[in-house]
Amino acid sequence: MTAIPDDCLARNEWICGEYLSTRRQILIDAVVQHLQLTAVSVLIALVVAVPLAVLARRWGWAAGPVLALTTILYTIPSLAMFSLLLPVYGLSAALVVAGLVLYSLTLLVRNILAGLRAVPEDTRQAARGMGYGPIRLLLTVELPLALPAAMAGLRIATVSAVSLATVGAIVGFGGLGNLIYAGMNTYFKAQVLTASVLCVVIAVAADLLLLGVQRVLTPWTRAVRS
Repeated sequence: MTAIPDDCLARNEWICGEYLSTRRQILIDAVVQHLQLTAVSVLIALVVAVPLAVLARRWGWAAGPVLALTTILYTIPSLAMFSLLLPVYGLSAALVVAGLVLYSLTLLVRNILAGLRAVPEDTRQAARGMGYGPIRLLLTVELPLALPAAMAGLRIATVSAVSLATVGAIVGFGGLGNLIYAGMNTYFKAQVLTASVLCVVIAVAADLLLLGVQRVLTPWTRAVRS
């Protein structure tokens, strides 16, 4: 009778401490790449989304086209999106980042615009009466008051980017998605489970971090609730 392997890797178990100890550097590299893809894409999307939302708020006619365009982009399946971007970026990390940026725009633009629209007109008029110009009004009154809605959009966009980054495995730049994809192909249970759990941990940690930042930047919201 064949002896049962005493190694959880040889037995191909879902939970295997040996996998963590022997693949530590591989896991670290995958986590770092995943964090880089997510952070870079969300930051670029935020830099693009703020001017778009401000433009849509300043000129009402622009709101419809801006929201329609970003919504259409969000409806494109991820595999199709990466395929459409492939002729431009080739098989590179930039391809994944570009796709994540386009997906993040919908969530960010909508929430930032909603926050700007929620600023009371009386507050704007009071600021103008105190001599605030358009730029100063935007930077010191409108954007700060829009922060709660904007941060809510940023949290959703970040968690979504953590999830969608795994799809980048199809071009070899998916962070933890690379391990999930390879593990699925070989039915490597420990690798699939470990990489999947790490994705969840990153998403939850990012959400909690941004929630903490939101609470620090918007202390008046806590005062209102209390």
